[in-house]
Amino acid sequence: MPNKLEYKSTIKSKPFLYKEMKKAAELMNQGFKDFEIKDMSRNDNIFQVNTEARKSEIASIVIQRLKAIDDFLVEKIVNGEIGTSKQIVVYSIMKTDRLFFEFMYEVFREKILMGDSTLQDKDFDIFFSRKKEQSKKVASWTNYTFYKLKQVYIRILFEAGFIKGRKRDRVIVKPIIEEELVQHLKKIGDEKYLNSLMGEM
Repeated sequence: MPNKLEYKSTIKSKPFLYKEMKKAAELMNQGFKDFEIKDMSRNDNIFQVNTEARKSEIASIVIQRLKAIDDFLVEKIVNGEIGTSKQIVVYSIMKTDRLFFEFMYEVFREKILMGDSTLQDKDFDIFFSRKKEQSKKVASWTNYTFYKLKQVYIRILFEAGFIKGRKRDRVIVKPIIEEELVQHLKKIGDEKYLNSLMGEM
């Protein structure tokens, strides 16, 4: 469950990474091991980044996200419709980042349930204020950290097609999730994540 994870703010330097996730998923599907993908990132720069540190960082985060989902979903990232594969990448981020999951469940999902189609700056401010009250660790973060987290959350939602626009009143686009994926997430007991994506109870 997501509440077993520690709160962390590292997502601010590790955004959606859709192309990188798809590349790593393709390699996993071909039978490459985690350490081999990391070696390919360092030696062959398969994720096309500029620094040695970034090569290792990107490889580690995409592998962590892929290890959090099952083989069916990894295959869907590679061969599924682009909308579906992006939804699974968002799901993998929720599986590995507690604060992002709680944002999706408590803000994004609630917005859809309430019929509120805009995602405003104040929604982030209220969410982060609530989390600071609930967690000493979150309360210790700087204002700049929350600013960067908001930027990254918006970028993830925009690149996944969950919102239109990245400024001010952003319009929420309720994801249309294919039935096969809906049934699979229900089967493995991840309805809370599914409801976060779909805006359902």
